[in-house]
Amino acid sequence: MSHHTPHTTGTDDVAALPLADRAALGSGKNFWQTQDAGDVPSITLTDGPHGLRKQTGGVDHLGLSGSAPATCFPPAAGLSQSWDPDLVERIGAALADEAQAADVQVVLGPGVNITRSPLGGRNFEYYSEDPHLTGVLGTAWVTGLQSGGVGASLKHFALNNQETDRMRVSADVDQRPLHEIYLRAFRRIVEDARPWTVMCSYNAVNGVPVRHSRELLTDILRDEWGFDGVVVSDWGAVGGRLRSVAAGLDLQMPSDGGAADEEVVRAVSNGQLDEQTVTVAAQRVAALARRATAARREVSLDDATVEAHHALAREAAARSIVLLKNDEADGRHILPIAASGVTGSVAVIGPFAETSRYQGGGSSHVNPTRLDSPLELIKDRLAAPVTYAAGFTTDGSGRHSGLLAEAVEDAANADIAVVFLGLSPDQESEGFDRTDLALPAEQLGLLRAVRAVQDRVVVVLSHGGALDLTEVTELAPAILDANLLGQGGGAGIADVLTGEVNPSGKLAGTVPARLADTPAFLDFPGEHGHVRYSEGLFVGYRWYDARNLRVAYPFGHGLSYTTFAYDEAYGQPDDDGDGITVTVGVTNTGRRAGREVVQAYVSVPDSGQVRAPKVLAGFGSVTLEPGEREEIEIHLGRRDLEYRDVRSGRFVLEPGRYVVHLGSSSRDLRASVEVDLEGEDVRVPLTLESTLGEALAVPAVAEALGGFLGGLTGEDSGDGLGVDMAKMMASIPLDRIITFSGGSVTREQLEELLERVNG
Repeated sequence: MSHHTPHTTGTDDVAALPLADRAALGSGKNFWQTQDAGDVPSITLTDGPHGLRKQTGGVDHLGLSGSAPATCFPPAAGLSQSWDPDLVERIGAALADEAQAADVQVVLGPGVNITRSPLGGRNFEYYSEDPHLTGVLGTAWVTGLQSGGVGASLKHFALNNQETDRMRVSADVDQRPLHEIYLRAFRRIVEDARPWTVMCSYNAVNGVPVRHSRELLTDILRDEWGFDGVVVSDWGAVGGRLRSVAAGLDLQMPSDGGAADEEVVRAVSNGQLDEQTVTVAAQRVAALARRATAARREVSLDDATVEAHHALAREAAARSIVLLKNDEADGRHILPIAASGVTGSVAVIGPFAETSRYQGGGSSHVNPTRLDSPLELIKDRLAAPVTYAAGFTTDGSGRHSGLLAEAVEDAANADIAVVFLGLSPDQESEGFDRTDLALPAEQLGLLRAVRAVQDRVVVVLSHGGALDLTEVTELAPAILDANLLGQGGGAGIADVLTGEVNPSGKLAGTVPARLADTPAFLDFPGEHGHVRYSEGLFVGYRWYDARNLRVAYPFGHGLSYTTFAYDEAYGQPDDDGDGITVTVGVTNTGRRAGREVVQAYVSVPDSGQVRAPKVLAGFGSVTLEPGEREEIEIHLGRRDLEYRDVRSGRFVLEPGRYVVHLGSSSRDLRASVEVDLEGEDVRVPLTLESTLGEALAVPAVAEALGGFLGGLTGEDSGDGLGVDMAKMMASIPLDRIITFSGGSVTREQLEELLERVNG
């Protein structure tokens, strides 16, 4: 548990404000600004997270109205494929500069919900199916942003994993997945980066709207994790302010014209709401406003800064591209184009090549300062002639036109065809979930036709959520996953295709072989206001590994234009026994400089708990010249090794043997090392409802009951049937022994025994 000193400067003067002013500090002044009261200033919050969306005309939270130009960095789903926290932190710092220049004090991000189902309509705004990767990258983003004096708003707390019925649906989840999967990234970011605000989500959890959940907003967020900032509502999430304030919500956004403020004042006056609760919420909002105002800087976004930020967006785009597949043709890999023996023309096909699909729809929609075209930059990079044909339309209207024939002719006459496929903005956006993983039939038809006339085919994929890549993998010898790359994506794609950049991105989510194989398939998006998280702990790769399912591409997968070899790994426990440090040597065994992301997965083979076969617990990267070797050290902290014990309501580090697997993906493991950790035993008091098996595990109880039970707990009943009575009776609650013993064990004797052993 971490404890921080809260920012409560000037709390006395806030407490002295009239009740009406204190109530007003808990709601918006308008759509994007907080109230001012006394000497508490108003501050501006605005959408992010991959770029600033400061609206210039009408206001809304769906991205419908226009916004001022800002650098559009790769959205989280694309950026996460970089596996590069340093890069993410630099982007956060650049966003802080743009926010300061726009007089914005809080940027609404990062989004760190887990991509539970590949159908989630807002998956492009979230980092990963894995909480460790999400937590590390989210921490970096918040650290970068707040280092520039601009507050983050960690969202959407919590379990906002779908768009269907998102304002009301109850995410019904057990305690272990709640804490180990869905809250884990939030916990890491709160404890390590101390975000200024946390945004309360629309949905309910286990039947209780999050805005009314004291368990989430106070018990866990503040008391367990030590959060000391402001809990702000998602825009329009508060239906009934009184219960929200009592649960721990500080700021309702946007303004409702003062109706809720009056409701709060009346409730305090008639004793329905504790006045101190209102005062504390007002003090928190005031502390945020003063902190943000004190951190204001004069930042001018001159042409050089805008250009530098675009260069950073381009660097991030290239680093976030995943090389899924790269087969050989005529003894050479298809990619990079410049090294593949291309002497004739290059056929570029698909409208996403001309105008890239670079971000998702909805509240995160950014108006970019410029937008790179993949087609134009491919032409710039290559000496070979480049042709372009659309081949298909994104709205399906071109199926019977001459687009297909033109594209096929270009492909047939070229040395290589680069086909851009993907989803259009109207196929994935905030506000609705997808219904399948399929690429449009028109696009697959084009790919089939192109492949029939051209052996060298590269597919470039643009999308925010996972796709069914079965047919694409069968047809295309080379595939780049460009996900969504922001405004520099065109240059990033061209850099990787031509070999100017060696790809090093890794998948942040599993690409399933079939929708029916996905963990939430039977329980997404639920019905009648409830969605059951029946897959429990087995989210993403944990599910596919536990069921030994074939996948199209595994979590963490990503190829390079060079190759890497791993040495034997070494590991040891930390001095305090709470973590593990592993070391492995990596050598670049190819002919090009490259970056390898080394992933560390942990198994606990002798665990007494339900566990996934392995879970990501750490990662790091190393950039090597050809022939160069370097040792990389990865630390696995306690938070990435422990489990949530539901009996004691806390995290526990289980004693025993931990196996750390190191590799290039979750299914390409190159080295492993075993480490023993002392851990801690969980002592749960015995009751009359405890089982005989649980009781006999305590030596004092076993000794006391042994005489009473006699031969019943022997290895064999003696009747020749081979029945192990100890095993047979292990699940019987202790109070049933009274009957089974024929009265030789009394309730009083058992209660006395339990009192003695429980101490």
